[in-house]
Amino acid sequence: MADTKYDLIVIGSGPGGYVAAIRASQLGMKVGVVEKAELGGICLNWGCIPTKALLKSANVFEYIQHARDYGINVKEASIDFAGMIQRSREVAGAMSKGIQFLFKKNKIDIITGFGKLKAGKKVEVDHDGKKSEYAAGHIIVATGARSKELPAMPIDGKKIIGYRQAMTLKERPKKMVVVGSGAIGVEFAYFYNTIGTDVTIVEFLPTIVPVEDEEVSKQLGRSFKKAGITIKTSAEVTAVDTKGKGCKVTVKSKKGEEVIECDIVLSAVGVTTNLEGIGLEEVGVATDKGKVIVDDYYRTNIPGIYAIGDIVHGPALAHVASAEGITCVEKIAGQNPEPIDYNNIPGCTYCSPEVASVGYTEKAAKEAGYEVKVGKFPFTASGKAKAAGAPEGFVKVIFDAKYGEWLGAHMIGANVTEMIAEVVAARKLETTGHEIIKSIHPHPTMSEAVMEATAAAYDEVIHL
Repeated sequence: MADTKYDLIVIGSGPGGYVAAIRASQLGMKVGVVEKAELGGICLNWGCIPTKALLKSANVFEYIQHARDYGINVKEASIDFAGMIQRSREVAGAMSKGIQFLFKKNKIDIITGFGKLKAGKKVEVDHDGKKSEYAAGHIIVATGARSKELPAMPIDGKKIIGYRQAMTLKERPKKMVVVGSGAIGVEFAYFYNTIGTDVTIVEFLPTIVPVEDEEVSKQLGRSFKKAGITIKTSAEVTAVDTKGKGCKVTVKSKKGEEVIECDIVLSAVGVTTNLEGIGLEEVGVATDKGKVIVDDYYRTNIPGIYAIGDIVHGPALAHVASAEGITCVEKIAGQNPEPIDYNNIPGCTYCSPEVASVGYTEKAAKEAGYEVKVGKFPFTASGKAKAAGAPEGFVKVIFDAKYGEWLGAHMIGANVTEMIAEVVAARKLETTGHEIIKSIHPHPTMSEAVMEATAAAYDEVIHL
């Protein structure tokens, strides 16, 4: 395989890299993918997929605990923590094998090892000390990211852990402190709280899930507190003492300093890009603040080298990386893809209640100079939500009062991550509020709340 020439080499096989590789193969390119670990990258093996498997286990346990509410008597259920972890790993393993199948189907070569850019559009691959070199007309760097570490709590993998270790603990911790309340933080907080761990969330900003609309953040905070999760906002972890059996976490807030004792500290304060040692400096690829600088089609300043996913500016989301990979490859192939609209990217958080959003928050829309119409429909008024025993949450929509442009939507409740795509498609098609109101939604469904919230924005709501 030494000195093999490809049309395209992709470094990294996460949701950006493997999707780019498959699309390139569909477009007639000879493709090789360099991967040092499992196919599918972090998302498939240590992120999106296995976490959803764990969350489903928590959902099932929660259902059983509330079976009497549905007229069902169930004998006492107990947690098989090892069984939950095993199921999660099996799901991830099966999905990784699925990528192997797709690569074989699309005649994509898997090059195992650590990839490094070399001058002249070449990639050096180090596999257990043995180095091989491959040439390509085009190279896409899709090396992703890892857990960010704070100086006050360096991850040791045992007492201070990242998301990766949180999915493979040997025993369920009795007490856990989760630092950071983005998607990773609140999903693990929900999972561990549901299976009986005493969970405290520490968030530096004034609200949890701080990128969401303020009303959504407040609702999730109420739901979590009701479930028994302790939340400390506008708070900072200044030190973690791991000398004893457990951890002593020093938390500083407006109220002063306090020490929280726990078994495990989960660092969920974001991610750091994987740019080290991959040859960017040697070949002259420009970076800024830990991100590779690219244009609308993911071209770097060096001809023939591209970058996608978490290592470029934009939301660090799997579906964004996949879309970037497709856009990049189609441009390479001479097609004319439309640049991605980063203001129409849906965000989903899979705790319970779920959170989903797209576009402007109400605050951001007003700050951008829009005069807005805002509609909100609570799931307490939804027949389907009440019947399902899931009346928590609401759908909130924001429209431009002048032209009717759908500026944003923010949802919290059961299954809202399955509902947000309607808004993404409608915004892409420049659909107005009146068109949504006149689009008949099936009854009874949770999705009716989108139509009802839109009607509320235009003072036409029926069921409020």
